Amino acid sequence: MPLTITSRVAGIAAADAQTALDHYEKLLSLETDCWDVHADLEDGNREFVLLDVRSPELFAAGHVPTARNLPHGRITERNLAEYPGETLFVVYCGGPHCNGADRAAARLARLGRKVKKMIGGVQGWREEGFHFEAGGE
Repeated sequence: MPLTITSRVAGIAAADAQTALDHYEKLLSLETDCWDVHADLEDGNREFVLLDVRSPELFAAGHVPTARNLPHGRITERNLAEYPGETLFVVYCGGPHCNGADRAAARLARLGRKVKKMIGGVQGWREEGFHFEAGGE
């Protein structure tokens, strides 16, 4: 009797096109990447506020240009008071090994704020070869 090997990839049927479209559009409504943030910054697009949610010490050592430092544990309505309610926030932390951006996104959403996570964080920004700034705000 011949041995049948089932593909690990195709062994579970792929979703239909509409299910896939719904999934990926939803994902893109929650996340952005370093490349798109960089392109918007280079183009002068300021339709979002970029938040570095790491500690002030890590922020001072190097951060994405134009980013504001607001550690995820300090995201409160009081600390967001200067931003209109419709402001879109893009949050990032150290990278895929860090859940600070997820914590920040959850806090912002809990406060009724629009938010996307910049996947890759500092690690992704560095791997793309993009420039960092040093120092405080």
